[in-house]
Amino acid sequence: MNDYDAERIREILRRRGYQTTDDAEEADLVLLNTCSIREKAEAKVSSAAASFRGLKGRRPDVVLAVAGCVAQQEGARLLERLPQVDLVFGPDNIGRCADLVERVRESRRRVAVTDVIDVEDYTFLSADPRPEDVGTTVLVTIQKGCDNHCAYCVVPAVRGREVSRPLREVVAEVERFVAAGAREVTLIGQNVDSYRGAGGGTDDFVTLLVAVARVPGLLRLRFTTSHPRDFTPALARAFHDLPVLQGWLHLPVQAGSSRVLAAMGRGYTREEYLAKVDLVRGLVPEIALTTDVIVGFPGETADEHRETLSLLEAVEFESIYSFAYSARPGTPAAALRDDVPLEEKRARLHQVQALQQLVTARRLARLVGRRTPVLVEGESRRGEQVCGRTPGNIVVNFAPAAGTAPGSLRGRIVPVHVTAAGTHTLRGEPA
Repeated sequence: MNDYDAERIREILRRRGYQTTDDAEEADLVLLNTCSIREKAEAKVSSAAASFRGLKGRRPDVVLAVAGCVAQQEGARLLERLPQVDLVFGPDNIGRCADLVERVRESRRRVAVTDVIDVEDYTFLSADPRPEDVGTTVLVTIQKGCDNHCAYCVVPAVRGREVSRPLREVVAEVERFVAAGAREVTLIGQNVDSYRGAGGGTDDFVTLLVAVARVPGLLRLRFTTSHPRDFTPALARAFHDLPVLQGWLHLPVQAGSSRVLAAMGRGYTREEYLAKVDLVRGLVPEIALTTDVIVGFPGETADEHRETLSLLEAVEFESIYSFAYSARPGTPAAALRDDVPLEEKRARLHQVQALQQLVTARRLARLVGRRTPVLVEGESRRGEQVCGRTPGNIVVNFAPAAGTAPGSLRGRIVPVHVTAAGTHTLRGEPA
């Protein structure tokens, strides 16, 4: 979502005459787009802002802005803590970013804007893609905010209530991206399963997938993130029924213990989660599953941690995102006693990651010797090779056939024979 927001910020500023630069010394505006989902991510903001202290000392006219979720969470307190920052604004004010920058320049006063737009008045920013800026794969937002209020999650506080983007707007944006050269689209939202922009029905998201899948020229479709509680049989069937919808599902479990899941406010049990995994794998046996895991949630026992490990073994995810719990301001869990010591959290996180390395190695090894379609995204870091992704979202590096220019394969689906597996990626050769 922050990647998508950053692109919209660039487009808004471009229309005001700005152009991007990789050299901060050339910049008139330095903008940090921030995330507060984890304490570590939030801590990076102060460090990043501090790195521009020298630039501000040499060139006081440079505007240093902080946008995104940390900006929304901290507001004017950021101006107090970081004297080099001139402008702070939250996600709902991205559309005003150019005006806010000019306001700072003209008034020479520091500004913090964290207004939240009412659900009824919220308007989604529309992407304005240019062919030279569009890659093979792009992101398209379909909702903002979240109404789930999981105990550990700061998103409802910084992103606001859930709002679904009208179906026609989503389809039109996908059409613009495809016309500009995109071949794969990932629909994004905090909980795409609860999308209600096609009339308000339970299966609105499936209706949206069907509509987007019909866009001419679109080769691949993905989405993230799903909430297990709202994952329906109709959505599981969509993986089977829509050829353009790729066999990859990110389904965050967070914990393997039903008691911990209840304390987190997740709204499902371990057994219900596993039943949904069985449902979708029954329809698409080769679907690749990924997930999120939090270790050390307040009150989590050693036995409950072992339930998470056993779930990872049982499901065999392709990969996971794993984190040690950290209290986020304004969340229900912040009022709980954080009774799992930091060293224990680190030990549990290490166990989760070590186990997943073994599982990932098994999952990748099973693909060696197979033939798989790879959508080429561009040239690889591996010299004269290209890279792309399988339907299961796994990166594959391979050398083009003799006489084929690497650049000519971008945006094309190439059948590849997988010859070897690395830690997280595959190697192959054109089949």
